[in-house]
Amino acid sequence: MEFVKDRDPYPDLRVNIGSLELQNPVMTASGTFGYAREFENLVNLHRLGGIIVKGISLEPRAGNPPQRIVETPCGMLNAIGLQNVGVERFIDEKIPYLKGIGVPVVVNILGDTVDEYRFLTERLRGVEGIAAVEVNISCPNVKKGGVAFGTVPSMAAAVTEAVKKSADVPVMVKLSPNVTDIVEMAKAVEDGGADSISLINTLIGMAIDLERKKPVLANIIGGLSGPALKPVALRMVYQTAAAVKIPVIGIGGINNAEDALEFILAGASAVQVGTANFINPKVSEELVDGIGDYVKKHKLSSIRDLIGALEV
Repeated sequence: MEFVKDRDPYPDLRVNIGSLELQNPVMTASGTFGYAREFENLVNLHRLGGIIVKGISLEPRAGNPPQRIVETPCGMLNAIGLQNVGVERFIDEKIPYLKGIGVPVVVNILGDTVDEYRFLTERLRGVEGIAAVEVNISCPNVKKGGVAFGTVPSMAAAVTEAVKKSADVPVMVKLSPNVTDIVEMAKAVEDGGADSISLINTLIGMAIDLERKKPVLANIIGGLSGPALKPVALRMVYQTAAAVKIPVIGIGGINNAEDALEFILAGASAVQVGTANFINPKVSEELVDGIGDYVKKHKLSSIRDLIGALEV
């Protein structure tokens, strides 16, 4: 795609994720952008549509032992283990900086039981600077033998309902692709009260060291992300957007504006860029520019004209 060079500084890129309005559809994906301060000298944070912070749990987590990341063809595997500072340090140390950026901040939350999700959401109630919460339901339910919340519709709905009842901001639920029917999961969290859905989280994969005859990752398996995910993610976003009435946010293998625009055509109201941040730290800002150029080049009144406009 060839973009125009004389960029119009004011194309209408505003989108709505339920009651949440973004100045453009580009968000950063949880776990790939830290707590935003890490990128302040690399990206003009004020230009982003939204920032989704590294996942937060009730208590601090040290994560898994190394090796925790390995590059794969067209992507990478990670088994970080949801390392984070915990909700109390997040509120005390991270929120003061985040709320000064001037763009919506979405807090990704995680837990091992429904009660943990509930307690965490209640602790975040009334905290200034939080625009929404994103619920990571790819976590294992310790009371159900470690089965991920995001693979059983009834469990996904239960978590969603608990968070929704406790939240004072919009609730976004992040879906796992490691399921038989993504539409069934999407409808379950919609019925549970989700205000929007983000997808997809990572696929499960592994890598082997031939010389050592051992797994490369200390955790053996990890989450696959990067360009390899895009066709799967695009298909799941298309199916989900057609099946639910709430907004959908596309994630998976987005490296440039063309990728992002494909997700928008497939029905996504916004996108999240993740692994590409590690390759090109300025990619999120470049996506904003590229999408704006496309809107101007095609003489669209708004980026909203493209949402779900795929002709099939």
